[in-house]
Amino acid sequence: MDLNSSMNGKVCVTGASGFVASWLVKRLLESGCHVIGTVRDPENTKKVLHLWGLEGAKARLQLVKAELTIEGSFDSAVMGCEGVFHTACPVVQGPISDPKLEILDPAISGTLNVLGSRKKDTSLKRVVFTSSSSTIRVISNVDPNVPLDESSWSDVELCETLQFWYALAKMQSEKAAWEFAKENKIDLVVVIPSFVIGPCLPHDLCLTASDVLGLLKGEAERFSLYGRMGYVHIDNVARCHILVFEDTSAEGRYLCSSIVLDNHELVAQLSERYTWLPIPKRFED
Repeated sequence: MDLNSSMNGKVCVTGASGFVASWLVKRLLESGCHVIGTVRDPENTKKVLHLWGLEGAKARLQLVKAELTIEGSFDSAVMGCEGVFHTACPVVQGPISDPKLEILDPAISGTLNVLGSRKKDTSLKRVVFTSSSSTIRVISNVDPNVPLDESSWSDVELCETLQFWYALAKMQSEKAAWEFAKENKIDLVVVIPSFVIGPCLPHDLCLTASDVLGLLKGEAERFSLYGRMGYVHIDNVARCHILVFEDTSAEGRYLCSSIVLDNHELVAQLSERYTWLPIPKRFED
């Protein structure tokens, strides 16, 4: 994909300081775009310093304050943009006392706020929504002969039982986005990455990167929950977002994934290659 083909206008990236969003900002800047990145606090140096170090940032990056739960918060950020990449989603690390209040409601209202701001600017071409493979793969009674694809959805009751609040938040916010987009004739395309791996640009590790680090340190408790799943490099995820934005024929949901491994295969390969790390050679069943 030639990133310099047509990406030279102004676009908005929500949650710009996050893991996926940072790489997306990096590739958009390299392609010549002017990027409006929304963050909760543009003055928080620790959270945004890595963005200012990107090539082209001083000339073509603007960071603005926006809150997912505040209606109209994204109005100024999206105004005059050719497209919006909505990657922002609340992630709570640690115990959750009220999943509806802390994760579910902010994810849904934030998505609708972004789309509501987009509705006010009819010149804006397309919204690209970052979903997650957790919206399709948390299901019971899996038939190994029937592959999961972009038509699949996770089981709501199972997500609630397992307390997979992030999966539930992503699924509910994506469905809300599709409904809003249909009602308001908004051009929406969704990218569904599997487990994202690769270099972390932000200072703080995201939840999945923290789990990978734990695995490399021999602390595999959290990672054992993931089971068999797909993996994809962060740079490919960023480029996929740009591709579905540029391609006018793109529509619907797009899986973004590469190799598929179960935990036993994963740790066997890692422990063989990185023999000096305390990686478990096998997970408990």
